[in-house]
Amino acid sequence: MRDPANISAVAKLRPDYMGFIFYERSPRYAASLAPSALPQEVRRVGVFVNAPTTEIAGTAERYGLHAVQLHGSESPESCRRLREMGYEVIKAFGIETAADFAQTAGYAACCDLFLFDTRTPKHGGSGDRFDWRLLDGYTGHVPFLLSGGIAPTDTDAISILNHPMLYGIDLNSRFEIEAGLKNTELLEHFIQTIRS
Repeated sequence: MRDPANISAVAKLRPDYMGFIFYERSPRYAASLAPSALPQEVRRVGVFVNAPTTEIAGTAERYGLHAVQLHGSESPESCRRLREMGYEVIKAFGIETAADFAQTAGYAACCDLFLFDTRTPKHGGSGDRFDWRLLDGYTGHVPFLLSGGIAPTDTDAISILNHPMLYGIDLNSRFEIEAGLKNTELLEHFIQTIRS
């Protein structure tokens, strides 16, 4: 999210979290966004890729972030430090095979949530969906967000997922008019359907 009017419109739908990307190579880079444009009634998440911990903390303080979502090769120690600073830590992992869940083991003690996305060299944002049957291979105890190419037509498929650690759904590119600009009608229908 990076357009103030669109941010305000999406916030009225009462999502649990709203993400702001602070990765320069992303088409959704939000560094020019004024901190005052961020909603007060939604948990604000900053998305980072291999940024120094001090830079993440500085951005989080400037924008009043509640959580940081880490999409690079950040170490467990970096996650631990950010958590000790009081931020909710969400660590993203690219998934292609069931064996990819093994990489979460070293992060279980220092992250609040995991995010399972489709594996891509671009650190997420591919718009592609991985095989959700692979989720049966995740036996960890850290709750996770499901990401990766989720579309407005996926409500039925999501409603039958019964993994005990599934915490939430990450909605992004397939709900966009263009990069960083959400279609509020699609979001509203999806959110109402999932929550009903």
